[in-house]
Amino acid sequence: MIASSIEHIQPIACFDDTPRGRLLLGAAYLFHKQGYAKTTVRELAQFIGIQSGSLFHHFKTKDDILANVMEQTIIYNNACLEGAIATSDDPELQLKELIKAELEAISGDTGSAMAVLVYEWFALSPENQKKLLKLRNDYERIWLNVIQVLHDQGKIKHDPFIWRRLIGGAIAWTVTWYKPEGKLSLDQLTDIVWEMTLNPT
Repeated sequence: MIASSIEHIQPIACFDDTPRGRLLLGAAYLFHKQGYAKTTVRELAQFIGIQSGSLFHHFKTKDDILANVMEQTIIYNNACLEGAIATSDDPELQLKELIKAELEAISGDTGSAMAVLVYEWFALSPENQKKLLKLRNDYERIWLNVIQVLHDQGKIKHDPFIWRRLIGGAIAWTVTWYKPEGKLSLDQLTDIVWEMTLNPT
């Protein structure tokens, strides 16, 4: 069910409580719920509670709104990954914290913004895709650096790039079935993924 206004949705950590942040919050919600292409500028403005023209005091185009939703989401989650690996010098434990951070990003309050980042990437203009690729690559590099160390130690047998894509896909798919309020806690799910990746047999 789609909320009637921004007042009826939960805040998202990557967007601050400013007019610009509220605009991005509303955009992330509507782009996730009904798709970028189906969300009009007028509808977004009405949802937030402003005039359509006011949107363009903050962003030049609807494409720029989408790009900024993605940019803030990546920046926030990059910081979460950096914090995750800073908790330990042990690459196995770093991997566990990365898994947990990504599960939290997908199933927690940033879930709708993460879904927009994944599913609406090709709705973004090539120019804005190019601008965001470095941030996306930085996010993946944090993962790959840890995986490479484990690969060098013989604890992960397969190519780090392919391994990351497979595990990343599995984690992303949890959005279709995992419920944080269900019988399996996020810590328990993290343990399962972590144990399966390091002990696949």
